[in-house]
Amino acid sequence: MTTSPPHSDDADDPFNIMISTERDALVIYNYHCMHMPLKQAEVIFCLCSLDTRVAQHAAQLFLFGYGTHYLIFSGGVGKLTQDRFVKPEAEVFADIAVEMGVPRDKILVEHRSTNTGENVRFTYDMLQEKGLDFTSFILVQKPYMERRTYATFMKQWPSVTSSSSSSPSSPSSSLSPSSSSSSSSASNVDFLVTSPQLSFYEYPNMENPRDLVINIMVGDLVRIREYPEKGFQIYQDIPLEVWDAAQRLI
Repeated sequence: MTTSPPHSDDADDPFNIMISTERDALVIYNYHCMHMPLKQAEVIFCLCSLDTRVAQHAAQLFLFGYGTHYLIFSGGVGKLTQDRFVKPEAEVFADIAVEMGVPRDKILVEHRSTNTGENVRFTYDMLQEKGLDFTSFILVQKPYMERRTYATFMKQWPSVTSSSSSSPSSPSSSLSPSSSSSSSSASNVDFLVTSPQLSFYEYPNMENPRDLVINIMVGDLVRIREYPEKGFQIYQDIPLEVWDAAQRLI
């Protein structure tokens, strides 16, 4: 009598597991990216991290004329950069911008912050100490940190309004500045959030490996859900399919 070989459940197949992980990660990554259309602002405010491509993107935006006054880099020494950089993140990012052609006197550096909330609060305090008052910002972050940055800035920067809906829209296809006219009153601050235009499949590299990216963006999704109750961010709706994807990855 012959017997059939043991049947392997397709769900346990390593290839299928990999495909399922990629699919869930893509859902979460796309949720984090907000695709706000670019427009000119007074200040480009770059929130620093381990990903120096963010510094390059912020500098490029400034050089292309999106920022009319200053390019700010905010970031101290974090868990992911303490063994990578020999100085605060903001100083590393500022050096990159200078190498790309941004004048040093157009750069402001905040080098004490260790999280997104501190990026916002410490940068606001720095501008106050310098007697600088701006009403429009372009925030530059990693793609999968766009939504958390949006929610944090909305909560922790005084007198703020967003220049765009929180719902994702089509990304801007042009790198040429649009009109610099602002709809904000003197008592409000207008802003948008952007990032290097990279898909989930394009984003990972040697400095930002795939598993690290997935781990961080799942953690950020949990923070988006929990931080409004702590007073750190405004509420953001999380579609069920996004939350279910995260649960499968935890």
